[in-house]
Amino acid sequence: MTSLQEPLARTLGDRTAKVLASSLDLRTTGDLLRHYPRRYGRRGELTDLAGLAEGEQATVVAEVLKGESRPMRNRRGAIFEATVTDGRGRLSLLFFHRAGWHRDRLRPGTRGLFAGKVSVYKGRRQLAHPEYELFPSSESAELELAKAYADTPIPIYPATEKIASWKIAKCVGTVLDQLGEVPDPLPGGLRGRRRLIGLAEAYRLVHTPADGSDIAKARRRLKWDEAFVLQVALARRRREAQGQPARPRPRAEGGLLDAFDARLPFTLTDGQREVGEVIAADLASTHPMHRLLQGDVGAGKTLVALRAMLQAVDAGGQAVLLAPTEVLAQQHHRSITAMLGPLAGAGRLDGAEHATRVALLTGSLGASARREALLEAASGRAGIVVGTHALLQEQVSFADLGLVVVDEQHRFGVEQRDALRDKSATGRPHVLVMTATPIPRTVAMTVYGDLDVLALTQLPAGRAPIATHVVPAREKPHFLARAWDRIREEVGKGHQAYVVCPRIGGNEEEEETEGTPPAGPGPEGEAVPRRAPLAVLDVAAELSRGPLEGLRVAALHGRLAPDEKDAVMRAFAAGEVDVLVATTVIEVGVDVPNATVMAITDADRFGVSQLHQLRGRVGRGKLPGLCLLVTDVEEGAPARERLDAVAATTDGFALSRVDLEQRREGDVLGEAQSGRRSSLRMLTLLRDEELIGEAREEAVAFVEDDPELLAHPPLAAALEELLGEDRAEYLEKT
Repeated sequence: MTSLQEPLARTLGDRTAKVLASSLDLRTTGDLLRHYPRRYGRRGELTDLAGLAEGEQATVVAEVLKGESRPMRNRRGAIFEATVTDGRGRLSLLFFHRAGWHRDRLRPGTRGLFAGKVSVYKGRRQLAHPEYELFPSSESAELELAKAYADTPIPIYPATEKIASWKIAKCVGTVLDQLGEVPDPLPGGLRGRRRLIGLAEAYRLVHTPADGSDIAKARRRLKWDEAFVLQVALARRRREAQGQPARPRPRAEGGLLDAFDARLPFTLTDGQREVGEVIAADLASTHPMHRLLQGDVGAGKTLVALRAMLQAVDAGGQAVLLAPTEVLAQQHHRSITAMLGPLAGAGRLDGAEHATRVALLTGSLGASARREALLEAASGRAGIVVGTHALLQEQVSFADLGLVVVDEQHRFGVEQRDALRDKSATGRPHVLVMTATPIPRTVAMTVYGDLDVLALTQLPAGRAPIATHVVPAREKPHFLARAWDRIREEVGKGHQAYVVCPRIGGNEEEEETEGTPPAGPGPEGEAVPRRAPLAVLDVAAELSRGPLEGLRVAALHGRLAPDEKDAVMRAFAAGEVDVLVATTVIEVGVDVPNATVMAITDADRFGVSQLHQLRGRVGRGKLPGLCLLVTDVEEGAPARERLDAVAATTDGFALSRVDLEQRREGDVLGEAQSGRRSSLRMLTLLRDEELIGEAREEAVAFVEDDPELLAHPPLAAALEELLGEDRAEYLEKT
C-alpha cells in the first residue's frame, strides 16, 4: 500500500514519473491525486467546440465527420485532415506524418478524445497533429450496458503536450489501486456537522465517478479541505498579530490634521469621513493596522491617506507613501505639497505653526537632492516622505516610522513592502494599502479574511461621468476614423487627449505584450505570424502626419530619461500639448483635469484593471470624459467580452469580479498573481464565498480551542504541507 508522500517513481516507474514531474510538477502520490479533473466528458455527449480558445491546450470529445488526404506542395508526402464535430461546430485535425495510418483509424462516425493546442487558420479552428484515443464501438453490447457506458463521466485533466489527459487518468487509476489509509485533516466533528465524506473516498469519487452526484460529493469535500486549512492558517496569523506591539498614533487636538481640515475648500464626502474615522481609531491602537482601502478611480483615496499621514505626524511619527513609478511619486509629492500649502513649509518663513516637510526620494534624484532627502527622513524633519522603490534601499532610515501607505499595492511584491515595514524602530508600523481596482489575488485575500477592508464607493460631488465605447477597428474602419475625429473635436474645444499603446517601439527588442494571439500553423505546418502590438513611437508619427495633423502631439514612455518624462508631463499639464501618446506609464496618478478623451489602441491586450485605471485619467474635472477602446478582436471572442464588460460599467467593484472570473484568484499563499499556479485547486472565490465564510467560522473556533493544533496532527501536517517554510514566511510578511 502506498501513502500520499510516496514518490511517483515507486508506483508508476521512473519514465512516467519524470514526465509528470517535468510537465506538471507532480512528484508524489498526493500531488497526482490533487491534480483534479478540469471537467468531465461523456462518450454519449460531445464537447461544445465553440468554447475552444486559440492557444489553449484542449481535450475534446468529438465525432469524426469526414477525412481527406492531399499531397504536400513543397515536399514529399501527404497531409491527412480529419474534420470532427460536436453536431454544430467543426474542428480540423491535421496530420503531417503517417497520413494513411490516421486515415484508416479516423473513419466517419468514430468517436473519441482528441487533444492538442488550438490554433486558427483562415478563420477555422484546428489541432495540428493531435493525440487521440478512440472509444470502442458499443453496437454489439446490450442496450442498457451501452447507455451506462455512454453516460459514465470521463475525467478530463489539465494536460500538456508531453502527456495527454487519458494517460494521466491511467496513472491516477494505478495510484488509487495501491492507495492505503489516508490521514484526514478535517476533524471528525466538523465532518459530521457539515455532512462531508472522508478524504480517501473523495479522492476515489473525484477521479472515478459513476455519476454526477459522486462528483458533487467529492468536490464539496475537497473544497472544504482547501478552505478550512487556509482559514486555520489565517486565523493563527490573526491571533499572533493581535499580540504584536505597535506604537499608538492617536489624533491630536489642534495639530496638523485639524489645520488641514480647516483649509479644505470642500466638504468631505460621507464615505471619506466614515473611512477616516475607522483609520483614525486603528492608528490609535497598540496593535498594527493592516487595511486595504478600496476606492474607485477618483473616489478620494489619496485625501483619506493624507489625513491618516497627518495624524501619524501629529503623534510624533513619520509617514511614508510608496508609489510604483517616478511619474506617480512626483505627482503625489506635488499634489500633497499643494494641498498642505504653508503646512508643508516647516523651517521656511511662509511655513505655518506646527508645519512639517514633505520629502521626495526617487532613483533619479541628483546626489545633492538625494543627500538632502535622506537627511530629512533620518532626522525626522520630513514628517511625510514620498518615494518609489528607492525608499527600500538599505541606507534609507527614519527617525520614527509610524505609518506606511502603499499606493497601487499590486505593483509591489511582498518582499518590497516588507523591506519598508522593517524600517520602523518602534514596533511594527501601521500599514494602509490602496487600490482602485482589486486584482484577483487582492480580492481573494479579502474574502479569505486576511485583510481588513475599507471601501470608498461615493465619488466627490462635481466629478464628471466617463462614457466608454468599444471601437471595432477591423470590422468597422469608419468607427476608427470617427474616433480620431472625436479627438480633434475635443481639442477644438480647448481640451486635451491621451492615446495609449501597449509598447514603445523603435529599434529596441521588445517582447510582445500579454494577450498577443499566438502564431498558428498554416496548411503545411508553417507559422502564420500575427500583427505586432501597436507602438507609441509609430502611432505618434502616424497620427501627426495623418488624422491628427496640425495638433501638438507628444510621446511619453518608460525609455525616456526621468527629467524628459517630467518635462513632457509638465507640458501636457500646462496645456502646451494637445495629444499625449503614451504607454501605461500614465496608468495611475496622472491628474490633468483638462484631458477629456482617451483612445486605447489594441485595448484587448490590456487587463480589466489596467483599462479601468487608464480611463480614470479622463473626466477628472467637471468636464465629462470619453474612453474609446480600439480593438481588432471580433465580437464574441473572450477578449472582446472583456472590453464589453469594461464599457458597460465604471464600477471598480464589479470589474474586479470580471477580472476574477477571467484570471482566478492567484496563489493566495504565494507570489503568483494570475492564478495559473494557485495552491487552491478546487476553491473558486466567486462560487464559493458562502463555503469560505463557513470555513472561517469553523477555523476561528478551532484555533481558539487548540492554537497549536496539538489535538489533531493530520491538520497540522496538512497545514505544513500547504504552507511550507517559504509560504509560511510569505504569509507572515503579507
